[in-house]
Amino acid sequence: MKITLKVWRQKNAQSEGKFETYPAHDISPDMSFLEMLDVVNERLIEKNEEPFAFDHDCREGICGSCSLYINGRAHGPKKGVTACQLHMRSFDDGETIHVEPWRAKPFPVIKDLIVDRTAFDRIMESGGFVSVKTGSAPDGNAILIPHDDAEMAIDAASCIGCGAWVAACKNASAMLFVSAKVSQFTLLPQGHPERETRVLDMVAQMDKEGFGSCTNTGACEAECPKEISISNIARLNREFIRANVR
Repeated sequence: MKITLKVWRQKNAQSEGKFETYPAHDISPDMSFLEMLDVVNERLIEKNEEPFAFDHDCREGICGSCSLYINGRAHGPKKGVTACQLHMRSFDDGETIHVEPWRAKPFPVIKDLIVDRTAFDRIMESGGFVSVKTGSAPDGNAILIPHDDAEMAIDAASCIGCGAWVAACKNASAMLFVSAKVSQFTLLPQGHPERETRVLDMVAQMDKEGFGSCTNTGACEAECPKEISISNIARLNREFIRANVR
């Protein structure tokens, strides 16, 4: 394959950025998108040119760090995959591909395609944990949990915190992330002792970080690589009201 890359280059959050053009030839359609970026960067290094920076870790769709906006969509044109799981056969030979970082005020650009997502870490630190002793694995398995509750908790816990829904949302809302994390604890008995304080603290931290409000456009669910349901946002709202009343 032969493609043309338009890559966003930006020194830091304070600098102005711009798209720069890079031709990419002899690209295998079986490469992942990140492997293709590796090849282009290696060729830039061979020519003594500065490679562009992008984030990655596991490359298995688990870490959530490959936060790339590809041709106007979070993680690219395929549904239910991260950028590292996106293959070049998803594009046409000769296509021009635009690659840019997440666009949200709470995600300042570190360099080029890398954004600072530590706002999510601070939200988790505020309440995304269980401080009671839950025992070892056999102890946990001894607690009877309704099947549907367990399934919903597992689905919510599959959120990888990539931030795709923040980038896709017109309000840069983090409600899907916060609701998934609140849900995974609320649905299980181990999370009940801190049920009220958790949702109040996490929502307060979310607002403090500067994320916008949810207006139920559904863009977050559509772009989430783990297909987290917006029904979690409804649960978050119920938990928030319940905590305030109590």
